[in-house]
Amino acid sequence: MTTPVTIYVPRDSAALSVGADLVAATIEHEAAAAGRPIRLVRNGSRGMLWLETLVEVETERGRIGYGPVGPDDVAGLVAEGLLDGADHDLCQGVVEDLPWLRDQTRLCFARVGVTDPLSPQDYVAHGGLAGLRRALSLTPAEVVAEVTESGLRGRGGAGFPAGIKWKTVLDTPGPLKFICCNADEGDSGTFADRMLMEGDPFTLIEGMTIAAHAVGASEGYIYVRSEYPDAVRALRQAIDIARTQGWLGEHVLGSELRFDLFVRVGAGAYICGEETAMLESLEGKRGMVRAKPPIPAITGLFGKPTVVNNVLTLGSVPAILADGAAAYRDLGVERSRGTQVFQLAGNIARGGVFETAFGITLSDLIYQYGGGTRSGRPVRAVQVGGPLGQYLPASNLDLPMDYEAFAAADAMLGHGGIVVFDETVDMASMARFAMEFCAEESCGKCTPCRVGAVRGVEVIDRIVAGEDPDGNLALLGDLCELMTEGSLCAMGGLTPNPVRSALLHFPDDFTARYEEAKQP
Repeated sequence: MTTPVTIYVPRDSAALSVGADLVAATIEHEAAAAGRPIRLVRNGSRGMLWLETLVEVETERGRIGYGPVGPDDVAGLVAEGLLDGADHDLCQGVVEDLPWLRDQTRLCFARVGVTDPLSPQDYVAHGGLAGLRRALSLTPAEVVAEVTESGLRGRGGAGFPAGIKWKTVLDTPGPLKFICCNADEGDSGTFADRMLMEGDPFTLIEGMTIAAHAVGASEGYIYVRSEYPDAVRALRQAIDIARTQGWLGEHVLGSELRFDLFVRVGAGAYICGEETAMLESLEGKRGMVRAKPPIPAITGLFGKPTVVNNVLTLGSVPAILADGAAAYRDLGVERSRGTQVFQLAGNIARGGVFETAFGITLSDLIYQYGGGTRSGRPVRAVQVGGPLGQYLPASNLDLPMDYEAFAAADAMLGHGGIVVFDETVDMASMARFAMEFCAEESCGKCTPCRVGAVRGVEVIDRIVAGEDPDGNLALLGDLCELMTEGSLCAMGGLTPNPVRSALLHFPDDFTARYEEAKQP
């Protein structure tokens, strides 16, 4: 009997959006018509989004990739030897040898694109549960010490040391504690959380279970944005599987740990990416920012001690426990340790996720791996850190990708999202968008954010229209200072960042139309 050929077709949302389901169905049909048995695996995306749908074929040489494959390409590919890994115009070669993957250091994303996301056997065979098993052999305090010593910082944007947060929850007495994963990934140009949840949900489950053991929590919640239905589906299926495997519930892996997980879907509010607004939403209230103190680690969900971390933070924990704090700490630079999953988006030739140690330059990510702009025009500006991040000019792209280097440049690394703009971008319009975005997404609790953003849009419109540019520019500066100093949370406090950076690096964009109108 002929041995079935293993074919991998992603079921990641990005691949689905360009017809991956139809590609998979067509491969099954064409293989059957050719009398060739196959084993079809729906894996996560490898993160090379310009090649989706990326079809991989298991061969003696390794997994051979073909992409981008559309449904209409399949018949010809099968006829020309796809099932044998034959050469073709769409053949990319051995996938692991492609520079994009070869040059990465994948810890969070080690299994994404490699395994069947919902196969517990695949997960264990590729190193899954090693971190949890080791964690269960340690005391909670020892686990917290391991995470602290690793140097892991929150990947949600603030960069707060995870170990300090965990120790606070561990040291706060109480019979009920929670682990909350903030998966409300709303920043522009970010999609790593979604890709991990869809491509390797067991990693997130394992990371949250380790956190539960470390701080004494018995319940966990994953708060997922409503725009991620595929991630919600994958997580719920994975949680059900984990329960049947004994990875969740009573006596996790035969230990004394009792921990269970639940998925909650947000209602589309960007502000719920802020940890206290997320907690309000989880409690069934309107998502509004809480005043701090008290901090969530002491008074969090339903008033109980709560760990709140984002997907990539918790997704890093299994590797830290499996390989030890020192191995993780040896990656990176200064106080930015380990890896970050950078996301290339916007006007970029090769967009996707690139996980590597902190310290790579922004220029290398954009040009060496991203291939420059998709339009072929020069890069004019890059926004890092989401819609509240600063705009960096093309002359400032040699920045190392680490928290301290960005802070020294009056910028922020945030969640690792990188959005590229070419020379056609109007930076006055982008500054206006930042204010308009804040006005739309403000929770409304504090006046500087709620009213300041509305006034900001109006002032920028007056500047661009040529109404007393000098006076309105001074007014805009005062407004930005008021929002920065007076807002209750980062929503209003950071909105001035893109505005100020656009004014600093691209001042002519604000007055160009006014100056043109004055020409005879």
